[in-house]
Amino acid sequence: MDLVGTQTSHAPMTQEEKRVIFASSLGTVFEWYDFYLAGSLAIFISKSFFSGVNPTASFIVTLLGFAAGFAIRPFGAIVFGRLGDMVGRKYTFLATIVIMGLSTFVVGLLPGYASIGIASPIIFVGMRMLQGLAIGGEYGGAATYVAEHAPAGRRGFYTAWIQTTATLGLFLSLLVTVGVRTLMGEDAFGVWGWRVPFIGSIILLGVSVWIRLQLHESPVFARMKAEGKTSKAPLTEAFGQWKNLRLVLLALAASAGEAVVWYTGQFYALFFLTQTLKVEGTIANILVAIALVIGTPFFLLFGSLSDRIGRKPIIMAGFLIAAFSYFPLYKALAHYANPALEAATQKSPIVVNANPNECSFQFNPVGTSKFTSSCDIAKSALSKAGLNYTNVATPAGALAQIKVGDTVIDAYDGKASDAKAKAKAFETTLGTALKEAGYPAKADTSQLNWPMTVAVLAVLVILVTMVYGPIAAMLVEMFPSRVRYTSMSLPFHIGNGWFGGFLPATAFAIVAAKGNIYSGLWYPVVIALAAFVIGMLFMKETKDADIYAEN
Repeated sequence: MDLVGTQTSHAPMTQEEKRVIFASSLGTVFEWYDFYLAGSLAIFISKSFFSGVNPTASFIVTLLGFAAGFAIRPFGAIVFGRLGDMVGRKYTFLATIVIMGLSTFVVGLLPGYASIGIASPIIFVGMRMLQGLAIGGEYGGAATYVAEHAPAGRRGFYTAWIQTTATLGLFLSLLVTVGVRTLMGEDAFGVWGWRVPFIGSIILLGVSVWIRLQLHESPVFARMKAEGKTSKAPLTEAFGQWKNLRLVLLALAASAGEAVVWYTGQFYALFFLTQTLKVEGTIANILVAIALVIGTPFFLLFGSLSDRIGRKPIIMAGFLIAAFSYFPLYKALAHYANPALEAATQKSPIVVNANPNECSFQFNPVGTSKFTSSCDIAKSALSKAGLNYTNVATPAGALAQIKVGDTVIDAYDGKASDAKAKAKAFETTLGTALKEAGYPAKADTSQLNWPMTVAVLAVLVILVTMVYGPIAAMLVEMFPSRVRYTSMSLPFHIGNGWFGGFLPATAFAIVAAKGNIYSGLWYPVVIALAAFVIGMLFMKETKDADIYAEN
């Protein structure tokens, strides 16, 4: 094939290349499938492992247990990235999948709080952290391995197959969850059926390990090893020299932007549907699954397109479009998924009258704090219900009030001797007022606009594909071969593990503080815009880089 032809046509994949992509992608699908189960089944996990604290606190702690896995991912990137650059790509990311699979299997069999007490949540968080540690080494290994097998001019397309795996992993977890819930029924699923997807993952582990054992080492690493040019100190070379550290920081900016776009377009969309818009869990899963089916081919489209026009213009466009479209897209999601909620919010707006000095920032990660002021009680009730409200300051000494349309409900002092009796009366009165004002306790399925809701979700997924499809190839091409595994893994997992992984908990806290169900979107909007500005100013195009270069 001549050089001109390589720009418009390519030889078909060899059997070895197909096996490399399939093995890397299948293993990563499995790992993401495992990780997402902890998020999509958070309600059931909180009831089983965190039943020793109140329901609101247990749900927040469960989200943070989920986030703990993301927090540990950069450390996994350091540990396994170093091994990958010293020992080899193949055996390193073989080890990561074994750790991931076994920790997931343990969660499926783990006794609940009622059986073993505090040991239950401790072990659960420990398993999430092991998963995060494993994923910290998995992605960099898979992306590097595939890119180093790909022919020149096709790295964007080849690595885009790996990028589909995060979405496919989520899709698979939703598919299995919906299937098990349907077969068992909600009662049985809530008691023990939610464990089945975790336990069943052991089958996927066996298949993934068997396939990966058939692979050979990447040609780039094999050549470096044969020539005795592998790095003896990858951490020092990757982060101790400004020339490479500068690239690491740029990769971190790109990864942070990609992470918030990914989570806002997929995981947070599901969270918003179920927790805020009160769409029934199975229906919300189906809606997101359909959107994923529609959007997933775009990973390959944008990956392939990046081989022609470059990685940078596609990724930067994705950041910019996402930042300016999230608010209208999420408002459209509320309009089509729960129109009764939107109508009630406009017809009977909710106002909280309270002394701001008595209002706390209700972020309680360990579930030990008691929010007892009348302001906290009022805001907690509304935030839990996923309702918009505005804040009006009142003089000190007055109890907080909730105004729903023309109806006023007095809150109460949680420290009063008759607080329990007042709590019951408050909940009853508030519930009646909300119902009379037209606020639905849950989304009405008959009013849900399926085509438009799926269309909005599909647009969110397509924005994900713009930034995520080409980014694996770009990260591989940014760094020299001697320290590639280490250099790309750490910034990617800081970006995805910290900026992305903490998005649900951070957005939830912002919404609770501000009283606006859309205010949590400011978090991804600001980060996406920052990534756009940094990328446009400092990032270079990488599609024609020589990935065999050692320095």
